[in-house]
Amino acid sequence: MENEKINIAIVDDHPIVIEGLKMMLNSQPLFNATESFTSGSEILHFIKSNKIDIILLDITLPDINGTELCREIKKISPDTSVIMFSNRSERSIIMQSIQNSANGYILKNTSIDELAECIKGARSGNIVFCNETKQIISRLSPTDAPTPRLTKREKQILQMVAQGKTSIMIAEELFLSPLTVDTHRKNLLQKFQAKNSTELINLALQQHMIEE
Repeated sequence: MENEKINIAIVDDHPIVIEGLKMMLNSQPLFNATESFTSGSEILHFIKSNKIDIILLDITLPDINGTELCREIKKISPDTSVIMFSNRSERSIIMQSIQNSANGYILKNTSIDELAECIKGARSGNIVFCNETKQIISRLSPTDAPTPRLTKREKQILQMVAQGKTSIMIAEELFLSPLTVDTHRKNLLQKFQAKNSTELINLALQQHMIEE
């Protein structure tokens, strides 16, 4: 399993970007980047009958917004990790992408080494960001609440939530009941005054409470 290549598809409306990415990714022994698409409809059709591990997805496409496309991809192929790969650096777009089930957000000026590490991280089930994206989403605003006090167990569960793990998965790893995990998650939402898990992760990143 460790030596298995990671199958990567690229969705971007610029052929030059696609070809450059393919060359860089295929120079890495662990990656197999052979599939590429210039529209949302093409990738949706492809994943209905083909398995892809990672999709690098641009925000701007001719037929659909990338953040919306991400949600559609996840409906068809929930095991595929979708990493947004874009020039757009607005914090709102980054967080909207994560809200729509993206497994990460990487800017196009990222180095190949950093991109490779993010791909590996997403394949392992983590939510990944390049360093510049981390800086963008970690900027504190004057209205940010004080850092909440967490128990050791809450810190543990918070980290696992940030890794994209479900309550059932967390329960199995920590030898707890799913109900107990759900209670901890509710307590975390209350302590951070977050509406959902995405907002919880965002606030925890801002306050440097999630390990990189």
